Amino acid sequence: MVLVPISFLGFGDHSLPSEEEKDFAQNVLFAITAFLWAAYLWETFLSSRQRRIYLKVQKMPPNLQDIMEEEEFEKARVYSLDRANFSLVKELFDQLVLTLVLFGGLPLAWDIGRSMTDCFYTKTGWKWEKGSQGDEIWQSLACVLVINTFNKVISLPFSIYSTFVVEAKHGFNKQTPWFYVKDQIKAFLVGQIITFPLIGGFIAIIQVGGDYFFIFLWLFSVVVMLFLMAIYPDFIAPLFDKYTPLEEGPLRTSIEELAASLHFPLKKIYIVEGSKRSAHSNAYFYGFWNNKRIVLFDTLLKDKSKSEEEKEEGDQKDEDERNKKEDEGEGKKEDNEVEEKKEGKGCSNEEILAVLGHELGHWYHNHVLKNIVIIQANLFLMFLFFSMIYHQPFIYHAFGFMNERPILMGLIIVLQILLLPYQEVLGFLVTALSRHFEFQADRFAKSLRKAGELQSALVKLNRDNLGFPIHDWLYSAWHHSHPPLLQRLEGLQKGD
Repeated sequence: MVLVPISFLGFGDHSLPSEEEKDFAQNVLFAITAFLWAAYLWETFLSSRQRRIYLKVQKMPPNLQDIMEEEEFEKARVYSLDRANFSLVKELFDQLVLTLVLFGGLPLAWDIGRSMTDCFYTKTGWKWEKGSQGDEIWQSLACVLVINTFNKVISLPFSIYSTFVVEAKHGFNKQTPWFYVKDQIKAFLVGQIITFPLIGGFIAIIQVGGDYFFIFLWLFSVVVMLFLMAIYPDFIAPLFDKYTPLEEGPLRTSIEELAASLHFPLKKIYIVEGSKRSAHSNAYFYGFWNNKRIVLFDTLLKDKSKSEEEKEEGDQKDEDERNKKEDEGEGKKEDNEVEEKKEGKGCSNEEILAVLGHELGHWYHNHVLKNIVIIQANLFLMFLFFSMIYHQPFIYHAFGFMNERPILMGLIIVLQILLLPYQEVLGFLVTALSRHFEFQADRFAKSLRKAGELQSALVKLNRDNLGFPIHDWLYSAWHHSHPPLLQRLEGLQKGD
């Protein structure tokens, strides 16, 4: 290991590094690569523990007989195993690509960005002086486009396979190829529209912000985050899914009464057509201050969990089956079985109210605000660390920038690579805190006397989403932001 002289860590010119500086930078790169592979092996170890459960536990344990059928258990096991196998391949591919990026990928992207910027100048006749602040911003934006396009291209085959093979195999994918293509194009374009001003603003602030630029950088990020949170529901989300007001009826009345009883400032209730994308279901609320809105996935509602065509076909099939049973004189028992099959997916109104009781528990305990504070405190610390280290030449030398120190590359290297150990630890702590929040929200729903309905809803949602109820304890502790089903049911049953 080559020890670095103090002079290497200070500010200096952008002259080519000495051999000793190159050796130190190389050691830094190797150390970072070693950590990234150690983190990957740790994740693979955890995943293999969970995957082993999918392989070995093929018979449903007796303690699950009250919440699911043997057939449902097997479907959930196979679905989880397919997803685990897919993830193992994808994560290995991502790790290999990341390793290649570390060893020369960033300078290549920066050079391509330079070529694109020069081409733009030539075509338009508009040009910043090379090396000026404006020129660096334009080159950085071109480089961001290169990186984002590269990421999209290499991830697209996996996304297609996941959607049209894994999810479709188990009945979850509802997207047509054309819907998928439009969705991907819109997501990419919206991503660039958001990213370009953000990155341009970051670089401009760092260029002119002086010694305390990290404070202005943090304030800028706060404003951007709040702005995006404000416009997302009305301007971004509708680009991808259709939102319609929940029609008048017993469910809407019950939701409004529940909100009023808790002084929840409910303004609107929406149904989102998630069924055009996936059969998975969800519910959430959003909004600032006294302008809260509740969103229910149509797959969550029992009456809307099927398309109109599916319902008509199912109704006709059930009618034919009932007529057949009557002709054969098979009585009421068989009629009840048909009705149970007809019930299909989704939750009853009381179960939906229990789910919303849980969501309102997050509001009551200020979980969203607490998460925002954690995110912003984390960003502030990261920007502070960046301000302390981004001028040091070895971080650029380590990744192939021998006579340049682009601010964009400094942001990528420091925030996304050097801080990975910190982010791993923080991620684990935030995951543990999130589980605590979920238990707290469950207890709130229980205080509303909705424990039984919430238990029933959780079981149905787990069934509808093919959730596998058995988890390796270490894998669960590291990955699960929501407690496993059995833990939540146990928590809701305590004291009953």
